[in-house]
Amino acid sequence: MGQFVIVADGPKSGREEQLLALVAKHHPVLRAENLVTDRPAYVMRAAEGTIVEIFEWQSAEAITKAHANEKVQALWAEFEAVCEYLPMQGLAECQKPFAGFEPIDL
Repeated sequence: MGQFVIVADGPKSGREEQLLALVAKHHPVLRAENLVTDRPAYVMRAAEGTIVEIFEWQSAEAITKAHANEKVQALWAEFEAVCEYLPMQGLAECQKPFAGFEPIDL
């Protein structure tokens, strides 16, 4: 059974373009490694600049496999250099019953 995740990536100062480039690669890498479903990923921006990504893992096992996958780990190391993972409740949009974000086409 699949599992949706919502990830909030707060870009480090001056690193938004690098972050967006990595986000554009993220889902294709996960798909190539057969870790996510065929559903599209959605990418959006919070008002203060955090990038929000939504996608569906194949299963809980796929998440575990991602943490042992060299290609995924290399990509995630690049993410850590340009962003911080933030809790969703820290975003102003998530303080409302209907959180709205600016869509990003990659």
